[in-house]
Amino acid sequence: MLLSLAIIFLVGLSAAAVFEKIGLPRIIGMLGVGIAVSPYVLDLLDPSVLGISSELRQIALIIILVKAGLSLNLSDLKKVGRPAVMMSFVPACCEIVGYVLFAPLLLGVNHIEAAVMGAVLSAVSPAVVVPRMVKLIEDKVGTDKGIPQMILAGASCDDIFVIVLFSTFVTMAQGGSVKATDFLNIPTSIVLGVLLGASVGLAVFFLFEKAYQYNYKIRNSTKVIILLGTSFLLMGIETLVKPYVAMSGLLAVVAMACIVKMKADKCVSAQMSKKFGKLWIGAEVMLFVLVGAAVDIRYTLTAGGMAVLMIFIALAFRTVGVCLCMLGTELTTKERLFCVIAYLPKATVQAAIGSVPLSLGLPCGKIILSVAVLAILITAPLGAIGIDRTHKKLIGGEN
Repeated sequence: MLLSLAIIFLVGLSAAAVFEKIGLPRIIGMLGVGIAVSPYVLDLLDPSVLGISSELRQIALIIILVKAGLSLNLSDLKKVGRPAVMMSFVPACCEIVGYVLFAPLLLGVNHIEAAVMGAVLSAVSPAVVVPRMVKLIEDKVGTDKGIPQMILAGASCDDIFVIVLFSTFVTMAQGGSVKATDFLNIPTSIVLGVLLGASVGLAVFFLFEKAYQYNYKIRNSTKVIILLGTSFLLMGIETLVKPYVAMSGLLAVVAMACIVKMKADKCVSAQMSKKFGKLWIGAEVMLFVLVGAAVDIRYTLTAGGMAVLMIFIALAFRTVGVCLCMLGTELTTKERLFCVIAYLPKATVQAAIGSVPLSLGLPCGKIILSVAVLAILITAPLGAIGIDRTHKKLIGGEN
């Protein structure tokens, strides 16, 4: 296991540095290393690391979401309002419609299988989008109109919506019955996640305040560990209550961090945010190398040109969805274009659930996994490069 971790960190960081040096996003180098050391290519990673890969990726995602919560200004988010809510489901719905309409024609699947494919492919990647939006918020790029805040909030909710639809469509594809109440899991998951996170955030702040009142100084590093441990607890609660009620642990984590930022001293929250930024240096490498390692590159060869065409048609539908969310806003054409680009990347959800239909024995499983792999390889670099190269010109005020 230790050798595998050494490969992940040292080779991943080296590749990230090389790609950064030649002017490309670090994520491309890390994904490339993951694909190269995966069981499907060089097979250099220990099975014990691969066995806990999803948990390690989740830890990395939690770190950047806590940092996002500590960077997010709730008053700015309130100003954005309706578009932020719409961004959490409208683009995904439009992309699923694209798959339902065109996948049967291009890929030979039926409409239910096309819906399953659309649910797998339509989630934006918070792992790619959130750290970039956090950086823009810290640099105050586009924050006057709440653009990065809106994208960050939408990307955090988008996955919940898509995963609920995925489980529903899979049930239909297996011949099971679906109840209308199944769709209630979406708002229930969001509302309960936010309420639990806000309550826990108040409790954590109360703990910090009480310690201060009794002259017990909690170092900022200790506060970071407390926040991290509490975030793990929130994710654990999601797992415990899953059989009984839907609740988003990731949203709870963001809500908790937002409340701590809102209540705590500005200097303290800024220090904690900075420390989570340092943790992200290692977590980012682990996340993207392991996402790459989850990609079965063999399936790209079986997908063919029609799969690539399908991905770009679906992205066109997604673009329409993002533009619908922007209706009635004061955003310029350039700013709307940036929102479209920021909503392109796919990686984490596709790596997590892309192989599920195949493991369940669905006839469409192989083609869904093939398209999911291609979508990661095409859209993750495309979105990352797009955000990194265009943010200054499109929302940073440059001519």
